[in-house]
Amino acid sequence: MSDIIQLLPDHVANQIAAGEVVQRPASVVKELLENAIDAKATHIKLIIKEAGKTLIQVIDDGIGMSVTDARLSFERHATSKIKNAEDLFQLNTKGFRGEALASIAAIAHVELKTKQEKDEVGTEIKIEGSDVISQEVCVTPKGTSISVKNLFYNIPARRNFLKSNSVELRHIIDEFHRVAMVHEDIKFDMYHNGSEIFSLPVANHRQRIVHIFGAKTNEKLVPIDEETDLVKIIGFVCKPEFAKRTRGEQFFFVNNRFIKSAYLNHGVNSAFEGLLKEKTHPSYFIYLTVDPKSIDINIHPTKTEIKFDDEHALYAMLRSTIKHSLGQFNVAPILDFNRDASMDTPYEYKSKMVKTPTIEVDRSFNPFKEDKKDNIPSTSKNYTDFKKESAGSWENLYAGLDTSEISSKPIENDFSSIEFESSEVTGSLFTADQEAELEHHTTYQLRRKYIITTIKSGMVIIHQNRAHHRVLYEEVLRNITMASAVSQQLLFPLKLSFSSQEIRILKEVQEHLENTGFVFGDITDTDVSISGIPTATTESEVSVLLEKLINDIEQEVPDSGFSLTDLLARSISGSIAVKTGIDLAKEQQQHIVNSLFACTEPTITPDNKPTFITLTVDDIDKKF
Repeated sequence: MSDIIQLLPDHVANQIAAGEVVQRPASVVKELLENAIDAKATHIKLIIKEAGKTLIQVIDDGIGMSVTDARLSFERHATSKIKNAEDLFQLNTKGFRGEALASIAAIAHVELKTKQEKDEVGTEIKIEGSDVISQEVCVTPKGTSISVKNLFYNIPARRNFLKSNSVELRHIIDEFHRVAMVHEDIKFDMYHNGSEIFSLPVANHRQRIVHIFGAKTNEKLVPIDEETDLVKIIGFVCKPEFAKRTRGEQFFFVNNRFIKSAYLNHGVNSAFEGLLKEKTHPSYFIYLTVDPKSIDINIHPTKTEIKFDDEHALYAMLRSTIKHSLGQFNVAPILDFNRDASMDTPYEYKSKMVKTPTIEVDRSFNPFKEDKKDNIPSTSKNYTDFKKESAGSWENLYAGLDTSEISSKPIENDFSSIEFESSEVTGSLFTADQEAELEHHTTYQLRRKYIITTIKSGMVIIHQNRAHHRVLYEEVLRNITMASAVSQQLLFPLKLSFSSQEIRILKEVQEHLENTGFVFGDITDTDVSISGIPTATTESEVSVLLEKLINDIEQEVPDSGFSLTDLLARSISGSIAVKTGIDLAKEQQQHIVNSLFACTEPTITPDNKPTFITLTVDDIDKKF
């Protein structure tokens, strides 16, 4: 049998490596930004076109590269960060594998311009699909500028799997946030299709977070600071009243590298135990500094997961540090839950000697003496001269009042013309035909979760939340399509605060939301004013509804099979549908039943879950 194992060509190997390194345009942004940081840049510009599908360009003022380094940087496993295996456990830089630029160049058109400060001219290299097209001298400022154009041009299948521009742009912004938040000593600028998205000046950690997530974030932050032999913990957690229903603003950084850790996230949640509302998650920005030898960052291709030597100790320290900060800043109650701050000992009294209080007793006091003057304690003798005015001049109260009219008119006690407010409900939720049908088809609510009703062949068990979700979904979808929704005006406009990224998402879907019944006022970079809401929504549900909608859009929903209109209808209807555990009146139960079977697709929810099941008489007979 002939030999069947052979070495892969370099361009094929690079494309395979690209599958691990480059999953979407955001992956390229991450690699290029980290390279610029490793090059000791103080100012980094990120320029994006068409959400990175057409152009991703990163310009920095770092140390630049020589002619030889510029050429070698596109070779596989070429790196300046490590020289032997032991260096893997002493890493203080971002990239180290030497596969990023080689992988990117294998699936895109890459143009590199770089120059060191001591050189008079720089180097320009053009590569297309791992093939070097040209390498020549160019005039360029100090630092490096790298452009990645036409991503996945030679792998159309991968390009077809990319999401819409808005979704891909949000992934790029997420990566930009993760890099910018931990390098506050570097100025960052980001542009998309010629417009400025971010301009972040050099600042401290708190200012950088505020610049990214909006000015309103500043009042939410509670600082944490703890340093031990094992770890140094600094950063911020948000106050419990600002907890969100999504996990968007949760950031862990270890040695200036963004990571994801479900274990440490559980430690943060346990520190907030008893302070959060149900189904809400705290926001946090936590920076951990540990010995590089105590972690392994080479266990995941994207380096977002790392392995700690002693996770249990880190968990305990993180939990206690957060609990301490919450108590220190009076966010969480301290041990004395009944403590009254007004009863605290003033600082100037701490050094004074304790004195025994003196008690004075009036030994001549006799409560049984008949004399009123003697009955009054000595301490009240100043009040014995008080003289009560005579009530003999009570007629003066009626001076100037014409009594002739009162005396001439008889007092009428006829109450026949008085109308009393009736407590009877005069209106009806249903028409006469529907009320007659209700008498014949009774409903029953089981465990405040299911609605049971009868049909000719047996009975139907309806899931009240899913059924209402289907009913509202079709109603909202119809309103968006026909632009015929009815709004309820608010007496006082509702003002909600969002981050700059969330504001951009709301502006994208503003027109669709207005078709569902929302009426927007002023929309600034951090605030949204709402003067009207859909009739099926209450004012208290608006913030939760919009927060869930933004999260659905950020989490790649809709995917390629759904439109934005469908997403809005699903998200809004899911937020305002009647929840499990709500007690429904007979009329409400029957209304859900009637509305469900009037839908075009009553059997399933928008998420393809069944809304009801049927039990025939035969099915019931088999149980006996």
